[in-house]
Amino acid sequence: MRTNQARDLRSAFNEDIAGNDLVPLWEHLHALVPPMPDSQIVAALWRYQDVRPHLMRAGSLLTAAEAVRRVLAMENPKLRGRASITQALFAGLQLILPGEVAPSHRHTQSALRLVIEGSSAYTAVAGERIGMEPGDFIITPSWSWHEHGNRAVQEGGVPVVWLDGLDIPLLRFLGAQFAEKDPRTEQSPTQIEGAGLARFGSGLMPVRHHVDTPTSPLQHYPYARTRAALDVMLRNGDVDGWDGVKIRYVNPATGGWAMPSIATCMQLLPAGFTGRACRTTDAAVFSVVEGSGLAVIGSQPFEFEPKDTFVVPSWEPLSLRSGAGAVLFSFSDRPLHEALGLYRESRQ
Repeated sequence: MRTNQARDLRSAFNEDIAGNDLVPLWEHLHALVPPMPDSQIVAALWRYQDVRPHLMRAGSLLTAAEAVRRVLAMENPKLRGRASITQALFAGLQLILPGEVAPSHRHTQSALRLVIEGSSAYTAVAGERIGMEPGDFIITPSWSWHEHGNRAVQEGGVPVVWLDGLDIPLLRFLGAQFAEKDPRTEQSPTQIEGAGLARFGSGLMPVRHHVDTPTSPLQHYPYARTRAALDVMLRNGDVDGWDGVKIRYVNPATGGWAMPSIATCMQLLPAGFTGRACRTTDAAVFSVVEGSGLAVIGSQPFEFEPKDTFVVPSWEPLSLRSGAGAVLFSFSDRPLHEALGLYRESRQ
């Protein structure tokens, strides 16, 4: 009797304080501070062979100029209606057809590009055109004017596709989303192609360079250089039992991550590799650059092939395997975890 009476009194109390926009913490405490991360997303894989026909169909329905950015967003099954692949990150595949230009604009969201298919496109960032080759990693810093184009002629040219990764959900949570259209369709180049690589891409830097942004001053990380580094490290025996050969993209001016809110890495799984399971607090998105293999996420096996994309939730064990070998690009929200002193990993 007393128990029922106490329950009724508490229920009445909850209703009374609701009128003042209050809730009792003691009824929500365990959900707010659980013993382990309670991820809002699930593991998922998008097969490029399934997605590509939809992307090409989109290319027949509207132009890049009409779309502004012709992108198919990969939406996590647990985040329907939010165009998000993780709680903090966006991922999508963008298409540029021969002769097209996706018009210039800028936004506060930071963006990365990983070229998936084709080599006739460019992205222009802050006055420099950057040619795009499969496997290249390219940065569009926050609030930088940028446009994309396909230099191939319309007759006989080929489409170009790349993976977009942005911190859109994070900025939406922070209420810091701003964008601006450029009155120009295309920027007038103020730098010659390759200027960024010459200044910052060879372990060199202009002697009077001033660090005024946490984003790397090097916007272009060519895959040819990355792949060569992985091959040398493999021959040198730098193989980890969990990751294979894994390297991170760095800001040459600071030695930190190339982007302030997004960590980017490339890893090589040697032929016959069977990796041990590891879990980390950051949720990660993987894109298959070369080869095939198996990703076991929690208890779910996902077979992957070239150009596929898969997502690993926070604190979900991941183990990677490959019979013939593979190369994987990945990006995550790890810099945020590290900046807040929250990053953890558990190697099993």
